[in-house]
Amino acid sequence: MNILLAEDDQQLAASLTEVLTAQRYHVDVVNNGEMAWDYLQCGQYDLILLDVTLPKLDGLGLCQRLRRSGSQIPVMMLTARDTTADKVTGLDAGADVYMVKPVNLQEVQAQLRALLRRGKTALPPTLQWGELSLNAGNYEVRYGDRPLHLTPKEFAILELLLRQGSQVVNRDLLRDRLWAAADYPSDATIKVHIKSLRQKLRAAGAPRDWLETVHGVGYRLKTP
Repeated sequence: MNILLAEDDQQLAASLTEVLTAQRYHVDVVNNGEMAWDYLQCGQYDLILLDVTLPKLDGLGLCQRLRRSGSQIPVMMLTARDTTADKVTGLDAGADVYMVKPVNLQEVQAQLRALLRRGKTALPPTLQWGELSLNAGNYEVRYGDRPLHLTPKEFAILELLLRQGSQVVNRDLLRDRLWAAADYPSDATIKVHIKSLRQKLRAAGAPRDWLETVHGVGYRLKTP
């Protein structure tokens, strides 16, 4: 599951990221509303954790823009504004949940699970590309009738590639989406993961060029 965390409080952002990553969520962190909007245009997220008082574009404005665009992605607002009028304003802007800081991390996780359960009906049960299917809910991957046993990082790389379809995914995007900033891997490390993923795909019956390298750019899936 992919979560976008828009929060300019670095300490809170770090705490939420640590807790959610431990629960096997992938978390992208941004510190202003315009950057959050840019991320939402480029990637697919299952939920947004959204601070109200963001610079450049505040959380209310971002949520309104998101709803006007037709997106129904679940939004959990986190804010120090605690009056009834503030809560009404946040919910009217399109938030699904409005939580007042300081937040209880266990309660955040419970609300997050509830929102994700609610949103599952709108999500496809699997990602499909030719004979390959990936179920992000139960971490099952199959090529035809053969299962693939992937490491968590290989699974995350494959899911990102599937969500991008035939678009080229460069190494910088892989680093930004799948690794914490403090643990950015080298190009050589990414190549090792890609090589291992290719070997497992071929062993399951996929063509050698199923996962293509676009030299000097990145990787993409071959059109079925």
